[in-house]
Amino acid sequence: MKKITISVLLVLGLLVVVVGGALAITNGEPDAGRHPYVALLVFGEETVDGFVPYWRCSGSLIDENVILTAGHCTDGANAARVWLDEGPILWGSWDSDTNPTCAGETGYPCMGDAEGTPYTNPKYRSPENPYGGGNGLPAFSYRDVGVVVLDEPIIMDEYAELPSAGLVDTLKNKRAIDLVGYGVQYQAQIPGKYLPQPPPYYRWTGPRQRLYAASELVSGKFVHSAEYLRLALNPGGGTGGTCFGDSGGPDLLGGTNTVLSVNSYVTNVNCSGVGYSARVDVPEVLEWIGSYLP
Repeated sequence: MKKITISVLLVLGLLVVVVGGALAITNGEPDAGRHPYVALLVFGEETVDGFVPYWRCSGSLIDENVILTAGHCTDGANAARVWLDEGPILWGSWDSDTNPTCAGETGYPCMGDAEGTPYTNPKYRSPENPYGGGNGLPAFSYRDVGVVVLDEPIIMDEYAELPSAGLVDTLKNKRAIDLVGYGVQYQAQIPGKYLPQPPPYYRWTGPRQRLYAASELVSGKFVHSAEYLRLALNPGGGTGGTCFGDSGGPDLLGGTNTVLSVNSYVTNVNCSGVGYSARVDVPEVLEWIGSYLP
């Protein structure tokens, strides 16, 4: 897990094995085929010895050749593996705490249903960031959008759809949002003396399974509302939430396939309260994504 500040955390999942497993949609339920275009992604490096996995995220097919995800997922990787099985997707075997190998029924985390090349929005963490430089909120994740261009097309009956420019600005407070992803679901109870460092990220666990949860928009003007969607992550209030491993997953306009934003970060290690997602209805972002589409 990349710790950005004391309280601001990217929601990608690291590929490490400790007590409880690696870092989904919290307070969710099995997707049950509702969003077949949402994929589990493992990013890493293609070497002369094969694929070396680094971390996992979620994403959504917007075309037979292109998956939309987060920039902090694609950044630092030169290859990706893709799974569309709803899961639970089984682990492969591991020869140490940090070096996964390809094995098991699904070949996770190395041998997926498809392969592709990741690309990161050129303004991700750019000096052009209007919120300033450094690691503060939300400078560290400006234009947090990426894509994976597949080596071979994936033909499906439906794909996620891009929004019209500025759509988010027309939505009212508490507008229904559908969350879908492959992240963690709960925190394991681990005695302190057995808890790997740094805590508490490694408490989070759960199968790699596509889950769905209903949430709602927290609208209104805030310091970076031109670039981010703010979502309720409040299981106690009846909404679902996003957590480690849901990075890049789509925040869908409720009851539709329209992706308003991609999951970017949560503001505390309990993955509750509010979360922030990088808007894809920004005209420049739509133009950049479109450059990878036919």
